[in-house]
Amino acid sequence: MRSKKLDNIWECSRFMLPEHERRIQNENRHRDMRTKPELDEQEMGSIERVLAKSIEDHSPVTLILFRPDRDQEYRGIVMSVDRYLMRVKLRWSDEHWDWIPISDIINVRV
Repeated sequence: MRSKKLDNIWECSRFMLPEHERRIQNENRHRDMRTKPELDEQEMGSIERVLAKSIEDHSPVTLILFRPDRDQEYRGIVMSVDRYLMRVKLRWSDEHWDWIPISDIINVRV
């Protein structure tokens, strides 16, 4: 008879404590997290030009924001850029707008 190797350390136990299960889930979640890409001066300049054009023309843009699990997209018109607090005021309807931190922006599309 052949002995069977254990593929996983958890196979040897049919019972897991809830604390162990939560820890495994947290470790898997952290392992899947991404790191934020570093933007060079040329990319930042390109983003600034698109934001400025949206302010001038009131043209809609799509901001791509970095999130550790997946990128998020917001579409709207840039109303202003607050350079002191490093944020962008983005309006997506006549009554709805929000401040977006510039540090979260990794790309902008027209």
